[in-house]
Amino acid sequence: MRFRILGPLEVCADADPGTSHSPQAAKLRVVLGTLLVRANEVVSVGTLIDELWPDAPPRTATTTLQVYVSHLRKVLRGADPDHGGSALVTRRPGYVLRVGAGALDTMAFAELSRCGHRALQAGDFAAAAESHRQALALWRGPVLSDTPHGAVLDGAAVRLNEARVTALDERIRAELNLGRHREVLAELHELVAEHRLHEEFHAYLMVALYRCGRQAEALRVFTLLRQTLVEELGIEPGPASRELQRRILEGDPALSRPGTRETAAATGSGPAAWSAAPGTDLPGSDPYFTGRSEELAELERLLRAAPAGARVAVTGLPGTGKSALAVEAAHRAADAFPDGLLYLDLRAGADGQPPRAVDRLPDAGPRRTAGDGRTGGPRRLLLLDHVASEAQVRPLLAAAPDAVVLLTAGRVPAGLPGLRSVVLGPWSRDEVPRLAGLFAVRGGPGGADCADPDAVAETAELCGRLPLAVRASAAQLAARPHWTVAALADRLREERGRLDALRTGDVDVRARLYAAYAACPEPARRAFRLLGALPPGRFGPREAAAALDVDEREAAAALEVLADERLVALERDGCRLPELLRLLAAELLAREEPPEVARAAAERVCGAYADAAAERGRAPDAAACGLVHLARTAHEAGLWELTVRLTDALGGWVREDMEAAYGLALDAAVRCSDRAAQARMLRSLGDLAWQHRRLERARELYGRALDLARGAGDGEEAGRALVGLAELLLDAGSATDAAALLEPALAALTGPGRARGRYEASRTRALLALAQEEPETARVWFGECLELAGALRDHRLEVYARRSLRALGTGPAVGSRGAVEVRPGLWRLHPRPHPSPVGT
Repeated sequence: MRFRILGPLEVCADADPGTSHSPQAAKLRVVLGTLLVRANEVVSVGTLIDELWPDAPPRTATTTLQVYVSHLRKVLRGADPDHGGSALVTRRPGYVLRVGAGALDTMAFAELSRCGHRALQAGDFAAAAESHRQALALWRGPVLSDTPHGAVLDGAAVRLNEARVTALDERIRAELNLGRHREVLAELHELVAEHRLHEEFHAYLMVALYRCGRQAEALRVFTLLRQTLVEELGIEPGPASRELQRRILEGDPALSRPGTRETAAATGSGPAAWSAAPGTDLPGSDPYFTGRSEELAELERLLRAAPAGARVAVTGLPGTGKSALAVEAAHRAADAFPDGLLYLDLRAGADGQPPRAVDRLPDAGPRRTAGDGRTGGPRRLLLLDHVASEAQVRPLLAAAPDAVVLLTAGRVPAGLPGLRSVVLGPWSRDEVPRLAGLFAVRGGPGGADCADPDAVAETAELCGRLPLAVRASAAQLAARPHWTVAALADRLREERGRLDALRTGDVDVRARLYAAYAACPEPARRAFRLLGALPPGRFGPREAAAALDVDEREAAAALEVLADERLVALERDGCRLPELLRLLAAELLAREEPPEVARAAAERVCGAYADAAAERGRAPDAAACGLVHLARTAHEAGLWELTVRLTDALGGWVREDMEAAYGLALDAAVRCSDRAAQARMLRSLGDLAWQHRRLERARELYGRALDLARGAGDGEEAGRALVGLAELLLDAGSATDAAALLEPALAALTGPGRARGRYEASRTRALLALAQEEPETARVWFGECLELAGALRDHRLEVYARRSLRALGTGPAVGSRGAVEVRPGLWRLHPRPHPSPVGT
């Protein structure tokens, strides 16, 4: 089969290429189109539902989607009876459409465009023009022109249209450098009319007209461009366009000679086409650059103090903004390099050494005398962007031995002596408040919500504070003005669809992270995939060893390798998979490893975390979310006992977001017939219901827990259920009834190993004493709470007990008529009696 989406959707069989087997129904075309723009990737059910029904999916959306997929498989079998049915594969959490190399027109377009780009960078203009011409011939109209578009297809259309414009741009450059200005003149008039704000197309038209002897018309093109930019955007044309106007006014003969360096600059085939200032090849500063104050200051200091021949590197995790930081620092330190700044993007060459790159390095120039009387060579800065290896940069360093070199790379290139590095990770939390400007500028209705600090902070955290991801999310708002930052955060909360949501236009966070992964050797890639079984948060060699199924020494070595590849962050207090890399690792584990391997890794990790939690007791705040994540993983894998153990390790956490975790553990306890565990989970769910004032629900849950605990012979859990019921009675003002339940509860919770339950019973007994206005009795029971908290090594409970004891010394405000802290951070307010009206 061959698929075409650069125009109307077509499915053709190799045996009968003239016959289209495309689905007739629009909804089927939406499903197929979405799978094709994400060919060979898992597309989640949620993503497909959002694409089919962008506004309000029906209640039967999942079932209807399954019907569509079934129909789609029939269409594919019609196009290819042998293999069509197996091309569409169900893979959690959605589906994958397997498409071979060359079977999709977008893949062919991308490959031809890459060939054209490489040829252009190498100066082979004929090959560049031909490759781009073949790429553009694949387009038959707008992307999926016969298919309704939702968010995914809209984003793909924007991305592909941008790629088409880039291919047009580079093809025209190549044609002009081949002297074909008359052949492209009519096409350039059309492109300028269609892309009124595209300065490069205007520049190409100016050059073509100038070469045809039509200097006045060339200058008129500049005038029209300037009027458009000023009227619509309030800006002037860029430095390259203004420089080209000046050269046309002066009748520069170099512009008439195709293929020369001057012509290349004028037609955009070199960085001088977008230079920021005279004497520099540096791209302009990013107008949205923000944060990185410490790293920027350090990098600027290193550049200003660098002696001739010094090397400085900016390295770090993918998507951390290495290039943007390097360019910003170079601009700020530009006055320290009076002999010029040169920028080279090293992504172009297939072998990392495009021949024309070395030719573009300026001559060293005459030696000069420094201000202090010493002699020295030219003071120049060479910025090498996207360095992949030491071998890639050595010829450039040899060609400019006296230049200060600033390079950006994923990892520090080995073998460069005297290299100083600035390492980038995610934005720090202190920098998050500064990010509101990104959202305020780029989208969202109103403006107040766009800069809402809570919504921005949550969005940044969900993006792992990764600059590329945060900016992709801001771009989402710009593309969808009906969204708010809060709505965007809501879409990002679901882990399995988050990387899908962080793709807009030509910015694809998943693709950028995957490129860093794909560049690693296979052993490192496999280790990275297996680490996808880990929960969010920090981990150490013990947890990594469980994921990798090796000993701790081998795990530590594997982590060092991944840290060198910038896929794992090594910190003083442990290791961390940056959040979006963790999501990618989990995806890859599910997609590239056999199901039994993924399940075994999940079982080992869940067991290791459950064992560690049992050793240390109640999970600290930072670990609780990880345990909830693993409990969900264990439940999905059918590991019922581990689900219960991991949830038990939460130690009775009663946060609203943990209700689902207790519900899953209750289901797991039922499946493994553990009645005592069922009682524990019901009691924990009762605590949550009590905290959120669902009192009837709490009473029902405590009652069920009590019955199950008694039936299982679990005296401790029965006692804790009695404490819950007593506290409900105390809430309702039934102190006598509460006391009747607390007496057997305290008796059941006496003895070794029951300190947690005893603490809760003592706390409730102290509250009963306060309700009965017996402060001395309350002091005794809060004192017991303090001792028990110390034995439990629970700082939170200890602080609560101390605070309650101090409050007892503040007088009559504490007690039945005042505000009482009934649990850590939770207060019961008792209104004071109003004074009687005068005369009554």
